[in-house]
Amino acid sequence: MKDKLSALYKTWKELYPGQPVSFLDEFSGELESFINDISLPALDKEWYKDAVVYSLYVDLFNKDFSGLIERLDYLQDLGVNCLWLLPILDSPMRDAGFDISDYRRIRKDLSGLGENATDEQMDELFRRFLAEAHDRGLRVIFDIATNHISDQHYWFLEARKSKDNPYRDFFIWSKDGKEFADARIIFYGIEESNWKKEGNEYYFHRFFDFQPDLNYRNPKALLEMSRNLLFWMKRGVDGFRADAIPYIWKEEGTACENHPMTHTVVRFFRAVIDLVRPNTLLLAEACQKPHEVVKYFGNGDECNAGYHFPLMPQIFKSVAMASREPVKETLSLEVTPEIPAGAQWFTFLRCHDELSLELVYVTEEDRKFIHEHYCRKQQWDFRLGQGISARLAELMEHDPSRIGLIYSIMLSLPGTPVIYYGDEFGKLNDEDYYRE
Repeated sequence: MKDKLSALYKTWKELYPGQPVSFLDEFSGELESFINDISLPALDKEWYKDAVVYSLYVDLFNKDFSGLIERLDYLQDLGVNCLWLLPILDSPMRDAGFDISDYRRIRKDLSGLGENATDEQMDELFRRFLAEAHDRGLRVIFDIATNHISDQHYWFLEARKSKDNPYRDFFIWSKDGKEFADARIIFYGIEESNWKKEGNEYYFHRFFDFQPDLNYRNPKALLEMSRNLLFWMKRGVDGFRADAIPYIWKEEGTACENHPMTHTVVRFFRAVIDLVRPNTLLLAEACQKPHEVVKYFGNGDECNAGYHFPLMPQIFKSVAMASREPVKETLSLEVTPEIPAGAQWFTFLRCHDELSLELVYVTEEDRKFIHEHYCRKQQWDFRLGQGISARLAELMEHDPSRIGLIYSIMLSLPGTPVIYYGDEFGKLNDEDYYRE
């Protein structure tokens, strides 16, 4: 315990040199009380290496948590042993739940109890779901956005009231919105700037303009996010998918991506997690080239695992070319470096996002080839050619043998496989949702 706490203090001093450690002293006391007050079952070492992950939206899968509980036997029989719940936390749902308005509440529409459901009822339902899943040997992880929140979150509602509000410094403000000029527009074709006017100032955002970025230069923001992780660990969650992790730390004159201090923040999160329940999964959602993603494993002291984003489009390219070369090249040490012994890649074919073709990990030639081969309908085009929004069965032209082929490739490769809900029976695009 003492050694782990000293590592926490070391990381803190890297982040906030010269600042008093009184905030951390208080937080350390909370951690000790947390450890003494709860008894969580131990997690197997590196359990995520033997996982088969099934990713789902609770409401789209079977209406609510009660419906999900009814389908746990099906999921167990399917052969998966880890459930990745796409956003379940309170949200205005302007970005499918990735715009979180309360980190300690589950959305009431997932309760099946209506909008009058109490926090106690929601908590009891979620604990029951976790118990039922764990009884079947199913681990549970879910999304938690670490970089940004909803503009309807209490912190931002307070921050926008005045420059003197104590939450003002939880966010990044500018008089003219000209800072961080080297930060790319991630939602190219959707957003035109990383700044949005609020009153007589601008606040910084990397994604939608209703998702203000958090300011981790403020130690209070770091500690509050750490407390959010603890809140769900107390309930028995087995891991977290850290959404948009590369963008945490911003600094003038940089691209505001993969900054060294971002890794320091991640090390702090990992140290907190390991103090309380070692082997709780911290999964990096870092849409970057492999040589950047591996840095989020650190020396075994950052994330336990990370998505191999560049591999996914190359699998599609290999199928289109009837050649193993794109996959072989991507997995070569020149492209995908060695990773620490305890770390793991997560591999996937489709997920909740588009078939991404960002130049951060594909070439212009790759993008053109894959887009021309697979984007067969105009409404599938995403972000002006930077992605393809379509279900796997649609991309494989409803051909079971092609679906089986591409899955056999993915399941044969190194890493933990992720199955997107419905892929197991060839679920098609939801045209009604598209029209809505």
